[in-house]
Amino acid sequence: MIYKQAIKDSKGSFKGNCDAELVLHAMIEYQNYDQAVIVTSDGDFACLLSYLNKNKKLKTVLAPEKEKCSILIKKEVPNNIAFLEDLMGKIGRTK
Repeated sequence: MIYKQAIKDSKGSFKGNCDAELVLHAMIEYQNYDQAVIVTSDGDFACLLSYLNKNKKLKTVLAPEKEKCSILIKKEVPNNIAFLEDLMGKIGRTK
């Protein structure tokens, strides 16, 4: 579990270092999990995803939308991405 430590910036908006924390904890806990599901569209994680994939530790990347998913992720792990917009029929609420 990743905990985001947030602080306020000069404009009063909350800022966090979630990117660095996710990478750090993924590597600290590396021996304690079989495979990871990483929820992101952020290209900052491309090197982590690539490393996990090469070492068979990446189950999938869960990204919200195809259009907003970083090209870096699409390039590094093209066969390991699931998009929420494609899964909404399976996981979405029905009336």
